[in-house]
Amino acid sequence: MPELPEVEVVRRGLARWVSGRTIDTVEVRHPRAVRRHPAGADDFAARLTGLRIGPARRRGKYLWLPVTGGGPAVQSAAEGIVPVVTPDVTHGLAILAHLGMSGQLLVQPQDAPDEKHLRIRIRFADTDADVPAEAAGTELRFIDQRTFGGLSLHDTVPGDPDLLPDVIAHIARDPLDPAFDDAALRDALRRRRTTIKRALLDQTLISGVGNIYADEALWRAKLHYDRPTATLTRPRTAELLGHVREVMTAALAVGGTSFDSLYVNVNGESGYFERSLDAYGREDEPCRRCGTPIRRRPWMNRSSYFCPRCQRPPRPS
Repeated sequence: MPELPEVEVVRRGLARWVSGRTIDTVEVRHPRAVRRHPAGADDFAARLTGLRIGPARRRGKYLWLPVTGGGPAVQSAAEGIVPVVTPDVTHGLAILAHLGMSGQLLVQPQDAPDEKHLRIRIRFADTDADVPAEAAGTELRFIDQRTFGGLSLHDTVPGDPDLLPDVIAHIARDPLDPAFDDAALRDALRRRRTTIKRALLDQTLISGVGNIYADEALWRAKLHYDRPTATLTRPRTAELLGHVREVMTAALAVGGTSFDSLYVNVNGESGYFERSLDAYGREDEPCRRCGTPIRRRPWMNRSSYFCPRCQRPPRPS
């Protein structure tokens, strides 16, 4: 699954190539790609036609595109309320992208051959004066081999400055967000009866951290994944948060430099920064700190990678 750095690479690509453009046509080629839009494919396409895409947004691993009126268009809730047609009025709507296991958002020339697993095509009017000349003649494609992902249209949280879709209002801010509250997280960890890796993957506590970057941050912090959160002191929690930010910033830097301007990708070329991984995927390889072979253990239908010497397991209570 994509984690925060990969999704941020996608957001930056969309901000460059898609934000500010007016939707001309929408083609849904597979119904599962819009299954989270209750009113169906035809309604999804009709509601988006004529709308202008705003700045691409992200919270943790969630990505969305606010949309506003750019001509006669539907000014109503996404869940099927009778539409009211008015020109140039803010919708309070956003396209939420669910990337799933294999979802990709590609910006391609309109005459480029269709990908085998193309699910949704969005074409633009390209009449907006502030759209970069290099974006003209390109379209946005959603490709998904496994069809676990998709696009959907949702109301935004009233008054939210980021136009957050209401269905993800419960998602916490991520550690790279300037508004992230370190003290609140520390207090929550002390109150909860859970372990540190479970807490890092709890998107209601801290968003954007997945299995890979949790293992990397825990390795840097010399913390075992089963360490109870209640045993973490304030300095240790602050240290761990610092490592989470370091890992994500490093991964983001690599993803950004390898980003192809016409390939807005999450799971392929942008990828994870494999060459820089210290723990994840390195079973039986020497720990870069002490030389002890890295171990892998099954964990919640996934795997945890750790150094048994640097990251000693907690004592049984």
